[in-house]
Amino acid sequence: MWPLKENYKHMTTNTKFQKLVLGATLLLGGMVSCSEDFLDRPPLDAIVDANFYKTDDQILAASAPLYNMVWFAYNDKASHGIGDARGGTLTSGSYQLENVRFNTTGETAENGASWRAFYNVVAQSNSLINNINEFAGDDVTDRIKVHGIAEGRFMRGLAYSYLVQNWGPVPIITNNTALLQDTTIARNTEETVWQFIIKDFRYAAENLPENSVMTGRLTKWSAEGVLAKMYLTKAGVSGSRNQSDLDSAAYFAKRVIDNSGAELMEEYEDLFKTANNNNKETLAALQWVYNAGQAGQWGAQNSVQAFLAFGSEITGFGDGWGADIGASKWMLDLYDDLVFDKRRKASFMFPGDHYPYITQVPPGGSAQELEVPARSIDGSREYNSRAWVKKYVVGRPEDNDGKVVQQGTEINTYILRLADVYLTYAEAVLDKNPAEALKYVNLVRERAGVNALTSITWQDVFEERIKELAMEGQAWYEFTKLEYYDPAKAYSILSSQDRGTFRIYADQIPNPTLWEIEIPADDTSPRFFAVSETNFKIPIPSAELSRAPNLRKPAVPYDFSAQEN
Repeated sequence: MWPLKENYKHMTTNTKFQKLVLGATLLLGGMVSCSEDFLDRPPLDAIVDANFYKTDDQILAASAPLYNMVWFAYNDKASHGIGDARGGTLTSGSYQLENVRFNTTGETAENGASWRAFYNVVAQSNSLINNINEFAGDDVTDRIKVHGIAEGRFMRGLAYSYLVQNWGPVPIITNNTALLQDTTIARNTEETVWQFIIKDFRYAAENLPENSVMTGRLTKWSAEGVLAKMYLTKAGVSGSRNQSDLDSAAYFAKRVIDNSGAELMEEYEDLFKTANNNNKETLAALQWVYNAGQAGQWGAQNSVQAFLAFGSEITGFGDGWGADIGASKWMLDLYDDLVFDKRRKASFMFPGDHYPYITQVPPGGSAQELEVPARSIDGSREYNSRAWVKKYVVGRPEDNDGKVVQQGTEINTYILRLADVYLTYAEAVLDKNPAEALKYVNLVRERAGVNALTSITWQDVFEERIKELAMEGQAWYEFTKLEYYDPAKAYSILSSQDRGTFRIYADQIPNPTLWEIEIPADDTSPRFFAVSETNFKIPIPSAELSRAPNLRKPAVPYDFSAQEN
């Protein structure tokens, strides 16, 4: 069996199978065209090729797109628009502005892209599950048959966790073919969507192997780790935190900590280098292919560097459009120390920051190690008005063994890593065992280079999660988790986040030793945006409502007795 990235490349050279995969993927979302929606219906013969699914390698090839292509539209821009801009870690004066200012509408581009992407995942997962059950040949081992179904249920559960946290009640779909004859699709209640999510992840946890069948594939520990996060969020769905769910979150998180063999990477910054894909801290990750921009492979690459990097001088191509985006002031104010907290430099660039592993070729200049430029000057003081994004910015081809193209790198996108599990466990046991919570929060802080805490509160855990996972598309989901059981607190924190402009002054360039962050006396930028029940959830994309009017109706409980898989 070939490695997962090679597995995907092999799959794309098979025209017949490519038609199969993309036909199933497009059933519930438009990966190719922004005008397509989750109710678009392809020809029936595009959904399945009964001659496939006959060997273990074909089953694994069938599940390969679940690790990249179907997530592309969310990962491309929406993950940092919704996950980071709405969550308050990212700000801008132009890019993602509707998300930054909580004016997200049914027409906001990232809204529709996310909805389509998540239902792409659902469609591909359903096709995989149902086709394995129906068409798996005699030569397919039981081990790989169950493995493929478990991969499908893991990814489907993950997609639904994003759907329910962003839009609330959403339709649960398990059979793509049945949808072809049903135009009355309705939303299901949040409570039953969460039940569905838990069932999918419990199946995955029970049926995935302890050791990956190939590099990058999901394991039992991937599923148990995400299951812990799901229980932690589900605990608040009833309006108060359910202790049984918190106990389940703690149980599964501790099992991963004790049994997975995963370890924290020694250096935080190393987590975000392509050479360290699938490192010892990784528990689950999307697997991107650097040359996916070539014919037949668009959508399998990680395109985020194009939108996050501050300029083409560090990408090597005509992309690098992120000069107007960066950390919010609220985000920067969370760091204990802007110099010594290693996560700051690994996540956001300050003027004068030195990254020896990224090549910089300034206009008219020669290649050098990246020294982040200061683009403005106030008297004798050089400054930037943005703390540019560093995380997932990996540099030019020469920095990555040639594996960078325009709008394409192969840096993995984390679904779950061990530090996240540590913090999940800490939050789950906080009330029952604060000493244990303190222990695991301090392990994360130790790696970051900041002083250990001597006591711990919910606020400490919350802020640690924001700092640790900044620009990983997770900040927003800290607030959805909180809003379930304490909406007033969630709205208050979001409404008080400073998302306005500021200046970062370096004491010297090169080799700065400290920075000062100041708001100019004449600054008139909008800084704070009111958040309430009315704008907390994202509205269903307008195109979906026009094609499926029943989505406007009250949600109904999902009928689990009818669930086939």
